[in-house]
Amino acid sequence: MILFKTIDALQKHLYNKKNNGISIGFVPTMGALHQGHLSLISMSKTKCAITVCSIFVNPTQFNDSKDFEKYPITIENDIRLLELAQCDVLFLPSANEIYPKGTALTTQYQLGYLETLLEGKFRPHHFQGVCQVVHTLLDIVTPDMLFLGQKDYQQCMVIQQLLVITGIKTQLMMAPTLRENSGLAMSSRNMRLNDVDKEKATVIYQSLKYIKQNCNDKLPSDLIATVTEQLLQNGFEKIDYVAICNANDLQPLTNIKSNLPRVALIAAFLNGVRLIDNLLLDDAS
Repeated sequence: MILFKTIDALQKHLYNKKNNGISIGFVPTMGALHQGHLSLISMSKTKCAITVCSIFVNPTQFNDSKDFEKYPITIENDIRLLELAQCDVLFLPSANEIYPKGTALTTQYQLGYLETLLEGKFRPHHFQGVCQVVHTLLDIVTPDMLFLGQKDYQQCMVIQQLLVITGIKTQLMMAPTLRENSGLAMSSRNMRLNDVDKEKATVIYQSLKYIKQNCNDKLPSDLIATVTEQLLQNGFEKIDYVAICNANDLQPLTNIKSNLPRVALIAAFLNGVRLIDNLLLDDAS
């Protein structure tokens, strides 16, 4: 694996690859890597000749500065994991490299209603920050394919919208959420949970499965009320949302049965750590 810290050096390396028709896959991360990230590296390696991973903790997507300060930094272990996964290139830029003119948002991305509900509602300006850094990284790497995880379902939809409005030709590939044996969705934020809290956190996945098992028999509003109470009774101190939505556009659903594909989504706080997860309700798994 080759490590680059500057845009110029990375682009010089990739230039000849692209001119020779070699396909490039890209996995953007904020580090604190886990098997979920590595599954994206693996997927990229099966579809592209060269896989580039970036590690950059993007300050513009944190609406809470304390959350940014607490984000886990494990760069030595990250490099080791990427080498074991046989990643080809690691891009490890500084904030000055990505934002030489400062971190102020200079472009307003037209995301429509997508940034007004769920994550967008509870994390103002979050998706504008995400789009800013992903747009910058895509311009730097110019990959053929971009690999993201389903755990950040709404973010995947936002990035797809980003590709549309910018005209960037990169193809977005969404990989299934990877889970611990307990069902807990793998996340860098899990590093901030102790063993007791990790056990409590499994209630999110159990709640999503409960929704899936009952979504054809009970009203979404009843399921949401039951799951919200279940989370609060099991140690979660705050619930941002429990939602049952159209999987294509995240509009909330109100009927028991629907011909539309459905997804259930949860965001909740456990011991000060905000956890998110989701589950497609109409697939066989």
